[in-house]
Amino acid sequence: MENMRDVLRRNLRQSLRAMPPSDRLAAAWPIACGRAMAEHGEILALTDGTLSIRVSDPAWLDQMLSIRSILQHDLARVAGVPLTALHFELKKF
Repeated sequence: MENMRDVLRRNLRQSLRAMPPSDRLAAAWPIACGRAMAEHGEILALTDGTLSIRVSDPAWLDQMLSIRSILQHDLARVAGVPLTALHFELKKF
């Protein structure tokens, strides 16, 4: 039996099909990583399959780096956009 999170992800993926890939990834970001983490990362650009994400502080950067492959897989799956890499950069103040 499918769990609710999978149902919601599938429905989101279907509803995002008409959007450009970068917008689809931005919409998928809080679903893929959760609200708390999403508030500390901002989707910047998609270039040749690499998604750039600006991170608010070093502690969140460490968290995102530790689950990079999971984030990449979940973002690609929810958004329906192939990703070859995630690039994180620390926000400059």
